[in-house]
Amino acid sequence: MNSLKQKATNSLSYSQKTIERAERSLRVSPFRMLLFTTMRSRSVDFQEIAGANGSKNQFTQRQLSELIADNSLLWLIQVGILRREVDGQGITNSFRLTPLGHEIIDKLSTQGDEIPPASWRDRIYQFFTRWLRLPL
Repeated sequence: MNSLKQKATNSLSYSQKTIERAERSLRVSPFRMLLFTTMRSRSVDFQEIAGANGSKNQFTQRQLSELIADNSLLWLIQVGILRREVDGQGITNSFRLTPLGHEIIDKLSTQGDEIPPASWRDRIYQFFTRWLRLPL
């Protein structure tokens, strides 16, 4: 099963622009690497991420309000890193990595236990792509 999943992940190719945008979004996000490495093996419920639980679980850099956590997770869905978990009754409050997310987290986890810090340039690009919705 693992080799099947790996084969499916490796068969997808992403443009360099897509990968750069996704990596930049991770660097600017309020989340820590532990959240994403946990998502490699299981879905993570929203209640584990938002509020005091997020910092207690070491998933966030600081305690996040539900609104900030939700908006940040939704942005990572839009750039293709995360997806919502689905069960027999529909969409749940849990999140998992997409194949793109697996690829990026695998790459970043070889560089250390933390997501590299965002540069001022990353933050400016993020502002234009996320908040102004300009295609950069």
